[in-house]
Amino acid sequence: METELSYKIENFEGPLDLLLQLIAKNKLNIFDINLTVLIDQYLEQIEKFKSEEMEIASEFITMASRLIYIKTVSLLPKHEEIEQLKEELTGELIEYQICRQMAQKLSLMTTGFDRFVKAPSEYDFDKTYELCHPPETLLSAYSQAVGRGKRKLPPSVAPFTKIVARKIFAVSSKIVFVMRNLIKGGTKKLSTLYNSANSRSELVATFLAVLELCKANRVKLSGNTAEDTEITLVKEHKR
Repeated sequence: METELSYKIENFEGPLDLLLQLIAKNKLNIFDINLTVLIDQYLEQIEKFKSEEMEIASEFITMASRLIYIKTVSLLPKHEEIEQLKEELTGELIEYQICRQMAQKLSLMTTGFDRFVKAPSEYDFDKTYELCHPPETLLSAYSQAVGRGKRKLPPSVAPFTKIVARKIFAVSSKIVFVMRNLIKGGTKKLSTLYNSANSRSELVATFLAVLELCKANRVKLSGNTAEDTEITLVKEHKR
């Protein structure tokens, strides 16, 4: 007993959509369609639309005419054309089926109106450096890279070596030095005390020692120029 098929016209996107549903309902092989069954059911469905006074789109009528022509050609004694017509219809149905499947996949990817998303694809980038530079550019880049590397290193000890390694003279030791020289002679040229200094640090310490002794009123200075200035031990402190 044949089962009556019922459809609603608004569910079909077009005649190819109707044909695909008929193929699915009848479990036909799309690559080897039984045209007799397919054509008869399609025409039956069109007549049903007319009997229910439903508006039928012109493309459905066009497909119906095409199917009637195919069926007519198949009844002729010589019907070499039927294979070509069958292949054309099968090709259109396969293309439409693929498009419908892709539309279903795209509908799952949509995030909004006319917007689709796609998962990122893995891509293996070629990391080979293919640019060619003149030697001057490479030298400049190397110098800059070396300079950045040196800035990250701790500071060199060379600038501090002269300061740290230099002998430091205490002012107190130079006070003793000045007093010993004055006790022996009583009066000395100030320049002779400075001339005995072997470094700037020793010279500064001697100068500060003289100032401390003057401040303590243990020595006095006399003279008009730096060359003839004399330092004398104060008598009350002379032993």
